[in-house]
Amino acid sequence: MPASLEPATLPRPTPALWPRLVRAVGRAIARAAAQLRRDGFALAGVTIYTVFAVVALLADVLATHDPMEILFLPTGKLAANIRPGADFLLGTTNLGRDIYSQLIHGTRSALLVGLSAAVVVASLGTVVGLVSGYFGGRIDMVMMRFADVALSLPFLPFVIVLIGFLGASINIIIMAVALLLWPNTARVIRSQVLSLRERAYVEAARVTGASTWRIMFVHIAPNILPLSFLYGSIAIGWAILTEASVSFLGFGSANVVSWGYMLQDAFASQALSRGHFNWFIPPGLCIVLVVVAGFFISRGYEEIFFPKLRD
Repeated sequence: MPASLEPATLPRPTPALWPRLVRAVGRAIARAAAQLRRDGFALAGVTIYTVFAVVALLADVLATHDPMEILFLPTGKLAANIRPGADFLLGTTNLGRDIYSQLIHGTRSALLVGLSAAVVVASLGTVVGLVSGYFGGRIDMVMMRFADVALSLPFLPFVIVLIGFLGASINIIIMAVALLLWPNTARVIRSQVLSLRERAYVEAARVTGASTWRIMFVHIAPNILPLSFLYGSIAIGWAILTEASVSFLGFGSANVVSWGYMLQDAFASQALSRGHFNWFIPPGLCIVLVVVAGFFISRGYEEIFFPKLRD
């Protein structure tokens, strides 16, 4: 064919990376929302998280007293060990602190720990799983050996030792949870990426000249985001349970009111033997609800990853 009749080869326009990535994330969120509407377990879990989130945001409005304030009756007597009533909805502690206000402000501490740890666990685990699964070879081997080391560490003793060296604070608990929980997310993401990297659309992206990072974060990442969200929701419950356990054992921060702090205070004051169920049952029930909510979400989203369960 004469050169003058050959079809012109024009450069193929390459769409911007960020708009494509945003649209991919939007599709993954829409997919998760669709499953939420279909499954009662997932809806229940998200509802529980939503209620606690609203309470945490409005804690200053909903609380009737400062959670650490020592209260006195109009007669000047210490308002200690008062039973639930109109003045104190859940009663008071042996030091005259309002239990209801502590429970409300403890929600804020719990969600701060839970959500922060979930974001770190999901983000770190997703990136490690993507890189390890896509590149394979020595990179995969090194990253998975780090994951094996993290998985071999005893969970609660490691958190307590870390707090002993670095001090008791919310940030240390978040860091400890993130260091130990990311391998679970990374291993699942890696196994999914090992399959996705061989798909036809990924091979087509390579042929068209897409960069490695573009293939990973635009073509593969949207397909594993539901898994990231799932393990993030599970990490919320683990982080809150860890914070409660550490505080109950007396290793938490004395300046932060949390559900674990309330349980430790009630235990030290022998609330159970004195029949003060209003002191330790509410925070214990809140911890159970948050952990169960993570299980409900994971149960509800199993159908996304195992379609045969729909039958």
